This record gives sequence, structure tokens and C-alpha cells, in this order.
Amino acid sequence: MPRPDDPSQCDELDRLAARLRALPPSLGPVRLVAVDGHAGSGKTTFAGRLAAALGGAPVVHLDDLATHQEFFGWVDRLRSWVLEPLGRGEAAEFRGYDWVARDFRGARKITPAPVVLLEGVGAGRRALRPVLAALIWMELPAAEARARGLRRDGPELAAFWERWSAAEAAHFAADPSRPFAQVRVDGRTGRRLADRGN
Repeated sequence: MPRPDDPSQCDELDRLAARLRALPPSLGPVRLVAVDGHAGSGKTTFAGRLAAALGGAPVVHLDDLATHQEFFGWVDRLRSWVLEPLGRGEAAEFRGYDWVARDFRGARKITPAPVVLLEGVGAGRRALRPVLAALIWMELPAAEARARGLRRDGPELAAFWERWSAAEAAHFAADPSRPFAQVRVDGRTGRRLADRGN
């Protein structure tokens, strides 16, 4: 992706941020915006840059809610720990999953804000779309995203990536997010590719 200080990308992010702020709230007082895509597609980096363009918008990372046993079985946790409090205009406080200790340990706090970002694989899934103000898809082929993730995580996590890739492929086959995205972003450059006008 381009450097965070690339002026043209900053302008583009500012325009997207303004557009997101102008949407009607989708969850109580909050505009919940999902950033979805394959693991390794640049979701976390893009969500961080978009959060900054939004003036420090809170980001919910789905890696804090998934587990080794349930890569995609986090919907109930997300609803009760995060969505319900935010929908009432209250802070969401919960323990995030520690992928080394394999337990929920680290304290997380998400305060209600005009825009809250939900970042992670499956953020735009069917069960969540009714409470999303917008869905952003990071456009990067699965094989390229996986290669990027393996470079990032190192060979010691190759077996994990094998399991993850199979689970991710099954998830998106049964519950695709990409067709429902209002905005698509190039996972290589961080630039907006397509816009369905939401």
C-alpha cells in the first residue's frame, strides 16, 4: 500500500470518511462500517488509516472475538459483547482473545462514536448486514492475500494458515460478503476501486 502520508490517498480517505459520517446511523447512534476481505488483504492497515481520517474512530477487530476452535463462530459474542452496548449508546467492554495463550484475556473498550469500524474476515456476513451502515471489501485474490499473510507470520504458522484458508474458503462460499460491498478497495494500493453509491 502507499505510504500513509501520500497526499492523494489522504484526500481519498477524507472523502470516504465524510461520506460515511453522512450516512444514517445503523446501530443505535452508531454508523457501523465493516471492512471485510481475505486474511492478508490489508483490512487492518486500511481500517487504521480510515479510523484516523475519521478523527480516531474506534475499531473492533474480529481477531479479538474469534478463537482457534471457532474461526467464524463469533457472532453471538459480537452481538452480546459489542453490538448490544453500542446500540444502547454505551461503551462495549470485553476481553479479547489471546492467540498465543488461547484464552480471552486482554481488556478491550469500544466507545460509541458517530462511526465505528468492524474489521476482519466475515465482517460483512449475512447475520451482520442489517446493522451495517456500509460494507467495504478489500480486493485482493485469496492466493495473493494468503502469500502475504504467510510472509508476515513466518513459516512456523504455515499449518495454521492451511487450516485457516480452508475455513475461510468454506465461509465465503456459504456466506459471501463481496457482492454486497458498497465500496471496494485495492488491497495492493489502498485505493478505492468501485462504488455502488451507498
